[in-house]
Amino acid sequence: MAITVSLAVLLGLALFLLVRLRYVGFGSALTAAAFGFFLASTGAAGPINAFADALLGAIPGL
Repeated sequence: MAITVSLAVLLGLALFLLVRLRYVGFGSALTAAAFGFFLASTGAAGPINAFADALLGAIPGL
């Protein structure tokens, strides 16, 4: 749970910076946020979380 919250905050910060630096327009940011919101409520949320956990678990071993 802590990894998911931290990852969501990190991705939110990255998206904020992209919008602020005008690399991504406001419409694109809303689309990305809506996609993430709706993706979280599908069956794909489990495999995505498992992939993120495996990826973050592999980082200390590098």
